[in-house]
Amino acid sequence: MTLRILLSNDDGYFAPGIEALARALSALGTVTVVAPERDRSGASNSLTLDRPLTVRKASNGFHYVNGTPTDCVHLAVTGLLGALPDVIVSGINHGANMGDDTIYSGTVAAATEGFLLGIPSIAISLVAAGNDHFTTAAEVAKALVERHTRQSLNEPVLLNVNVPDVPHADLRGMEVTRLGKRHKAEPVVKATNPRGEPIYWVGAAGSAQDAGEGTDFYAVSQRRVSITPLQVDLTRVQQMDAVRQWLKS
Repeated sequence: MTLRILLSNDDGYFAPGIEALARALSALGTVTVVAPERDRSGASNSLTLDRPLTVRKASNGFHYVNGTPTDCVHLAVTGLLGALPDVIVSGINHGANMGDDTIYSGTVAAATEGFLLGIPSIAISLVAAGNDHFTTAAEVAKALVERHTRQSLNEPVLLNVNVPDVPHADLRGMEVTRLGKRHKAEPVVKATNPRGEPIYWVGAAGSAQDAGEGTDFYAVSQRRVSITPLQVDLTRVQQMDAVRQWLKS
């Protein structure tokens, strides 16, 4: 049976990362691309509920949606595709999605939506250093999908993968990691529009705070591919008893 692969991203259907991903994964099966019509970085897990969505097809066969990354995967899985995909890959994001980035990332959100819909999903990002080795990240994605098809895990899969921006031959292997943590974000950048009104740009992400051995930040700094299994349950189980006691006090 031919492997069915759904691709999405948050950089837009025209981004070089998704083109590299489609080229690499087409060797493994049938690839369908459903991605946003424009850059939706930072869209997180938002769904568009206040207007209808449109799906159009580009000259290269990629489908593009006037919505979020989550919209794209949701539409594809719940009605657009004739058959469910066997695996979903989101990316290749142009930039890291490590530590706290995963909360805001549209790349991770697209994979999360696939996971919530019961499909093994992988988010893959290139930790951009100005070299733009998208082919390296595409080969990593291909290897992971091949491994999954040979031997799938016996539980739902949502993987967050970050690839150093180096030639593939310079990678030092793969490492299963936990999410690190960043410092507080940089202050907003205040400016003035042509009408003299104040405007604000969201500041840059903070630098790594928890970046020790075992974290995604550390693995990438060592030129190793970071692979972090993610979960969706946000319950802080350790605090439940404390909250119960607090309510009784």
